[in-house]
Amino acid sequence: MKKEVVAEWQLLLYIAGQTPKSIKALENIKKYAEEHLAGKYSIEIIDLLKSPQLAEGDQILAVPTLVRKFPEPIRKIIGDLSNEERVLVGLNIKPVKS
Repeated sequence: MKKEVVAEWQLLLYIAGQTPKSIKALENIKKYAEEHLAGKYSIEIIDLLKSPQLAEGDQILAVPTLVRKFPEPIRKIIGDLSNEERVLVGLNIKPVKS
């Protein structure tokens, strides 16, 4: 029996269509995750234009919003995620030393 692999870091990115801010947020979180969480994360993109009802569950008030579902506690960061240090601190990710 195969054991299902669960990502250590489960991230949700709430967007509203392909706006410049949403695209930038996705590019940024992918870059940071690859640098600091390589192979240990999953990112789910939730477009609120297609599924507006999903905003209620995580109490999304603005987009783009990144939600760290796991590990708990749940954390949220609003904006295009361009400030890497703020994102890493907000998600409680220890930077990989170069």
